[in-house]
Amino acid sequence: MSNHLHLVLRVDVALLDAWSDVEVVMQWQKIFKGDDLNSDLITGKIIEKYQEKILQKRIEEYRSRLSDISWFMRALNEPIARMANKEDKCTGRFWEGRFKSQALLDDAAVLACMAYVDLNPIRAKMAQTPENSDFTSIQLRIKSALKGEQPSALLPFVGNERKNMPKGLMFNVQDYLQLVDDTGRIIRDDKRGAISQSSMQLLERLNIPPENWLKITSDFSRLILEYKVKGPVGTLQELGAYCEHLDRKRRQGAANCRRWLDSA
Repeated sequence: MSNHLHLVLRVDVALLDAWSDVEVVMQWQKIFKGDDLNSDLITGKIIEKYQEKILQKRIEEYRSRLSDISWFMRALNEPIARMANKEDKCTGRFWEGRFKSQALLDDAAVLACMAYVDLNPIRAKMAQTPENSDFTSIQLRIKSALKGEQPSALLPFVGNERKNMPKGLMFNVQDYLQLVDDTGRIIRDDKRGAISQSSMQLLERLNIPPENWLKITSDFSRLILEYKVKGPVGTLQELGAYCEHLDRKRRQGAANCRRWLDSA
């Protein structure tokens, strides 16, 4: 957008844990500069005993930071701020404040938030259609779909749940694109009956009534992120499991999670 951005992220801790020490250092140096010790490890040079302790401590820190959303946002926001300040020929703080984040606990919450983010330019009247929405994942997915592909830079849609499931979103990419297109037409043209049959089937699978879907994807940030639902977002079952995992006594936001995402 013109003055902010939205991201839907998946932190793949299992992938990170599977990386070797060399892979961790190589991934880190795709973003940040390393030193000669890092280069020696990557190229397989002999590492002295005293250097091994330094490296192990460093790699442990790298592993932690590579799965940390705060470090991700730092790596993303700093270059943008520097570039903007250079263009404006000024110095100082560029972003208004620290980013906000919220846990999305299930498929319904993830897809609702994804659709909200993908339709941002249409709600803001910066674009007429998803395919004309620049700098969005939906535009990238549409361009790839026209070639019968999925963009490698984004988490793929892998279809319905089955044995030996690959990592990805458990929906059909065409169903999602149709749902976003239908929702975008309603938001743009205010035509409440524009949900197609395939989109209705997907909403039924998600257990979200159409009126709730339209409300959430039109105003997710206000309904979910700011006022009505505090804390993680998902069905009551997933919210309960999340709170139990973190040993929380209260399910904060349970009433509104039930209202918007658990009410079909």
